[in-house]
Amino acid sequence: MTSVPNQNGQSRRGPALPKWLKGTIFGLGSILATMLGLLFVTFIIGRVMPLDPVLAVVGERATQSTYNEVYHQLGLDKPLLVQFLYYLRDVIHGDFGTSLLTSHPVIQDIARVFPATIELATLGTIIGVVVGVPLGVIAAARRGSWIDQIARVVALVGYSMPIFWLGLVGLLVFYGILGWVGGPGRVSVFYDGMVPPVTGMILVDAALAGDWDVFRDALSHIILPASLLGYYSLAYISRMTRSFMLEQLSAEYVTTARVKGMSERAVIWRHAFGNIGVQLITVVALSYANLLEGSVLTEIIFSWPGIGQYITNALLSADMSAVLGGTIVVGLVFVVLNVFSDLLYRFFDPRAK
Repeated sequence: MTSVPNQNGQSRRGPALPKWLKGTIFGLGSILATMLGLLFVTFIIGRVMPLDPVLAVVGERATQSTYNEVYHQLGLDKPLLVQFLYYLRDVIHGDFGTSLLTSHPVIQDIARVFPATIELATLGTIIGVVVGVPLGVIAAARRGSWIDQIARVVALVGYSMPIFWLGLVGLLVFYGILGWVGGPGRVSVFYDGMVPPVTGMILVDAALAGDWDVFRDALSHIILPASLLGYYSLAYISRMTRSFMLEQLSAEYVTTARVKGMSERAVIWRHAFGNIGVQLITVVALSYANLLEGSVLTEIIFSWPGIGQYITNALLSADMSAVLGGTIVVGLVFVVLNVFSDLLYRFFDPRAK
């Protein structure tokens, strides 16, 4: 409501903004505030880290005059707030700087490596959903049974076991000893570069090109790291699914359905599971976002050329432009997925509107 004076000098109520417009303005404001905070935090971290970006450019044997010149060119002689405003201006225009490792614009490097991470995280999320959701539903329906105990142990191990250890053991057993899967990397050396990059995702590009030999080889390389990420994902998804289902199965409408003679299968899957679908959307979206930002160790172990490995290599080389650019992109994706899940929640659940 807004108050405006009338002809008699008295205030009167102006037209109120629609609720959907208020919600949109509030949502956009929250997103902008979150991204601004992310930019500021990553910028400050990049400045306070004990890495000298000037030495990364000129080398340790450069003269003091060369060092001072590059120091001035990078704008490090300006106040920190001014540096941040310049950086904010560049980011708004899509300029994340130039990578010291590749000598390419950071945005181009991210566009090149990020599809590999998307491919790996997407397949891992699919595995987590396909296995985790039924496991959680069955565990809740048979609470206290041996299936429920197995599901809880699986979730506990998935939370507790270090993923880098599982990766090393998986490579040793399934690649080194049994030879069931491909080794590190996205494809074998023989097939490298045989498929023209269209989407940047090797499985999709091989399918589009109709090169099924490359497709099978790429699948053998991605299946192990994707399964590890999928295990991490299904541990979270199965646990949340079980919790949601237990809450629904104890509700009065489930008791009523059972009293009316409805089959247990229909009660579980049609009524109880139907009421947790909206909640699962948020859980799956958060799990997907966590895999996108948390696959760093997996990419390093399996030499997967994704954004996690890119940021790690940049950090080890004091390439702060690449580190900050990659961090911002991952944070932006996380925010977008959260907003998307919230919109889906509001769309499918009228009570949230």
